Amino acid sequence: MTVHPVGRLAAIACAWLLTACTTTTVNEHREITHQLQLGDADRIVVLGRRHAGHYETEPDFIRCIGQRLSGLDAVEVMDEKDFIDNFYPWFEPRTAPLTLQRLELMLRDPLLANRVHELGVRYMIWVDGNTETTDSSGSVSCAVAPGAGGCFGFATWDKTSNYEAVIWDVADFTDKGRVRVDAEGSSYLLAIGAPIPFIARVQGEACQGIGNQLRTFFAGGDTVTGGNQP
Repeated sequence: MTVHPVGRLAAIACAWLLTACTTTTVNEHREITHQLQLGDADRIVVLGRRHAGHYETEPDFIRCIGQRLSGLDAVEVMDEKDFIDNFYPWFEPRTAPLTLQRLELMLRDPLLANRVHELGVRYMIWVDGNTETTDSSGSVSCAVAPGAGGCFGFATWDKTSNYEAVIWDVADFTDKGRVRVDAEGSSYLLAIGAPIPFIARVQGEACQGIGNQLRTFFAGGDTVTGGNQP
């Protein structure tokens, strides 16, 4: 029996798609045994680390985490860009504090300390990491002819997201805890005439995992007793 190449390609693609998935692992460490309370004028700001030369923590990922935290009652999240603009140039990639000791030293400047107080920033959540393509294979080719056209082929690529978030208390310059998320998944592009993408939401799953866990640190989120969490 002869198997048509298109049929063979479709069979292989379907077999791969059935095993495709995104896996996400979330780990946390808490320095507290209670949830953090915010006053009426207190705010949170989520900031991305961009001091590394070979990558930057994506702004859209930072916005995604901020949106998940904004869903909590009595939690106001300040926009990252607004915060950085208010403190220019102190939170630019080359000048942003990498440690709590450096932040405390910066805020000895009355001008900066007053600005933090005016903005109501109580907690800074620093997020470090990125999403990258780790492997790819296959190819898709397309052709256009008078009265006809289409694409043929099969391609796949793997993506990995690795992020860590640390919560700083600006009031007493302490580390309240940190959350790490690792997510990986495979995406596929099947083309038999029209391209059909099957995209693994690796970064989206990472945002959901780290965002949901960060919510548990604040009053109004799910309660998780302190210590190291799996």
